[in-house]
Amino acid sequence: MLEESTLMHTHEGRAESALLERELESFHDASFGWALACCGRDRDAAQDVLQTAYLRVIEGRARFLGDATLRTWFFGVVRKVAAERRRRHAVRGAALLRWFGGTPQPPVAATPETSTTDAQRNALLHDGLARLSSRQRELLHLVFYQELTVEEAANVLGITVGSARTHYARGKTRLKTWLSGAGVEPS
Repeated sequence: MLEESTLMHTHEGRAESALLERELESFHDASFGWALACCGRDRDAAQDVLQTAYLRVIEGRARFLGDATLRTWFFGVVRKVAAERRRRHAVRGAALLRWFGGTPQPPVAATPETSTTDAQRNALLHDGLARLSSRQRELLHLVFYQELTVEEAANVLGITVGSARTHYARGKTRLKTWLSGAGVEPS
């Protein structure tokens, strides 16, 4: 009888795993977009982060408990993996700098163009988003690009809804101010 129940449990586990896989696959593109946002638009880093997040789910190191939607929960997994990756790279980078005795060079700031073609507008939007705090940028990305509610975004980021609303409002205001200064009119 033990064998039969073990087989039944294994079969149910495979069925649940297949269902989970289909659900995750249904929002893979959105997950990759979120991974890109968490990795500073670095495509290779985003692919690594997303693959690691999928592995954590498959290996059972990240478990869906049902206290949020599957999509919201998985975005949280992606965010945590990206944060761990950033910390790992920061520690390595600092160690290399100490080892070689170098100093990092600050990134060159791009000058925004005042023309408003679609490509230029998108570039200006990305520049504006880069000027926001990471929390504001993450919230705006989740709400506008991933179409989550502010409440769902708060859950993904592990912050209170009130804090999320504050960061969301401040981020929108800062972005609008910066875009207006760059000559972009609201459409």
